[in-house]
Amino acid sequence: MVCNNSVPSVSVNYAQNGSSKKSNELGMRPMQEQAFEKRGEQYLLIKSPPASGKSRALMFVALDKLHNQGVKQALIVVPEKSIGSSFNDEPLSKFGFWADWEVEPQWNLCNAPGGDDGKVGAVGKFLDSDSKILVCTHATFRFAVDRLGVEAFDDRLIAVDEFHHVSANPDNKLGAHLIDFMARDKVHIVAMTGSYFRGDADAVLLPEDEAKFEKVVYTYYEQLNGYEYLKSLDIGYFFYSDAYADDIMKVLDPNEKTIIHIPSVNSRESTKLGKNIEVDHILDALAGGKEGSWKGIDPETGFHLVEAENGKLLRIADLVEDDPAKRDKVSASLKDPAEKNNRDHVDIIIALGMAKEGFDWIWCEHALTIGYRSSLTEIVQIIGRATRDAKGKTKARFTNLIAEPDASEEAVTEAVNNTLKAIAASLLMEQVLAPRFNFTPKNPTSGAQANFDYGEAGYNPNKCNVGFSEERGQFDIEIKGLKEPTSKEAKRICNEDLNEVITAFAQDKKTIERGLFDDELIPEELTQVRMGKIVKDRYPELDANDQEAVRQRAIAALNITQEAKRVANQGEGSEPNVNTAFVDGVRKYVTDVTELDIDLIDRINPFSEAYSILSKTMDEERLKQVKAIMSGKQIKLSPDEARDLAKRALLFKQERGRLPSITSQDAWEKRMAEGVAFLARMKAEASDG
Repeated sequence: MVCNNSVPSVSVNYAQNGSSKKSNELGMRPMQEQAFEKRGEQYLLIKSPPASGKSRALMFVALDKLHNQGVKQALIVVPEKSIGSSFNDEPLSKFGFWADWEVEPQWNLCNAPGGDDGKVGAVGKFLDSDSKILVCTHATFRFAVDRLGVEAFDDRLIAVDEFHHVSANPDNKLGAHLIDFMARDKVHIVAMTGSYFRGDADAVLLPEDEAKFEKVVYTYYEQLNGYEYLKSLDIGYFFYSDAYADDIMKVLDPNEKTIIHIPSVNSRESTKLGKNIEVDHILDALAGGKEGSWKGIDPETGFHLVEAENGKLLRIADLVEDDPAKRDKVSASLKDPAEKNNRDHVDIIIALGMAKEGFDWIWCEHALTIGYRSSLTEIVQIIGRATRDAKGKTKARFTNLIAEPDASEEAVTEAVNNTLKAIAASLLMEQVLAPRFNFTPKNPTSGAQANFDYGEAGYNPNKCNVGFSEERGQFDIEIKGLKEPTSKEAKRICNEDLNEVITAFAQDKKTIERGLFDDELIPEELTQVRMGKIVKDRYPELDANDQEAVRQRAIAALNITQEAKRVANQGEGSEPNVNTAFVDGVRKYVTDVTELDIDLIDRINPFSEAYSILSKTMDEERLKQVKAIMSGKQIKLSPDEARDLAKRALLFKQERGRLPSITSQDAWEKRMAEGVAFLARMKAEASDG
């Protein structure tokens, strides 16, 4: 019945060293301890994965601000009411802290009846009271600031959970309010997010505003490497034709604890028969199409009881149900604290628009999403549902089940675009899951960094070296020809924001189209010109040297991740060798190349390994059709691209004492010369004009 033939595009193994779950004498886990060390900062930004303990980290910081820093009150702001439960009372003193987290019932507005607009009065009453902590939704907070003004919140802490909901776009009210608060400079702000990128073109904060925040950055690698039980995580996609219900059992294992996110009713993947009928189809697929397999609804929980083809009785929670009474009963059953540690409480959850950020089901082993999700942030949040650590849970996976592009469809362009977006999401998750990269220029004075492991042979002064610190979850990689960032902001970007640069690159439609389907592509057109333009547009305040330093490190992080994956996958057969450590893959790649320099890295197509995965997941004939569609597009040089090529040509001249030749056998040199010639023709046509 079950054929799990989704090909993982990302497979990561972890050490299970237990460090991320160990608490200090104050009851703080590592990330929480890092945050508490910076408790005195007025503006604090915590970037940390789901399940790393951000809610409790905020409790520690907020209590110190209330007791020791003269802050009058703390307002905890969450995106939706269900997440408010993350800030319920916690007996922190029981685990060694000097105070408990207590929220008076009337001030947890996420539990109060009525709409957000009606709760604004309660916020005003709280501000006038002697009470210390209030919890409300983003919407309630926005309405309250509109009505009361920013000055009403002076000398208070505003803690914003799921901070990626904020945007620098002027139309984003929460973002605009925060800018006003920082301009007045009389509140403390703690911002928390489990996402490393928003997933759209807007920045969360403008660079000058983000620079005001002290940051705590705790990576997925640090979090998962420090678990006790979860050892491996797979992320992949699988293409289907016709209706997804016909193929869902090829990726759905009823023996795995699974959250299924069905497609939006307006999406291409929807059957258009209605969301409740889609749930029925999934129930029928789980039963193997046998009559009489549906055994009714559990009267206590509201869960469907379905006998699977193997005879197992499955308990299935339907969060798609339209009837509020039935849906609320199921939702309440899932949140029952008495069942939190009961693995057998529920087997499968089916959701649409729910069970994403803030949803805590530690037993989830498989997050199965049907249809492409346009927001990469949403994908990160969905994956986070499966990355909780739980006894007996050794592996987890995320699968994106996507409709295969059909060249005969009128909407083929949209279908291909969704495919490209799924691949982009996979590439970005690889970067998020990898250890941090620290790149240093290789020169005669280079030496081993303290507390880094350089492999069995140790540090070799005559080669480029790879050091790895498991404790920090960080690489130190030497590269010849690497430029050093000089400004403080450029150094910050290189240390903290490379994933955001890579996000903008991988989401660029033209870039990924060419990287996957243009057989005549010169990689430098993407790695140098396209990535260079993205860095320049994103960080116009940086000088040319710093822009190039950022560009080099972003493309190095992306390409070394891809090459490490390729090396790790070179096991027997065509399937990825998931037992090869990513760290060993990076080390082997750097060791195998004759000389690791930035020119070599720039000559790698960042999407070649992604195409290899795509070719394993899509029907061969369909893939040929898609490639033909993409190849049929006329790729013309734009004036902006010609200018970028001409700038690269000037750098070429500085290094070699001559301009690139249009008759050169080197494809990249020839392309730069074409850019110079294109500009010359434009100038001549303008003067003739």
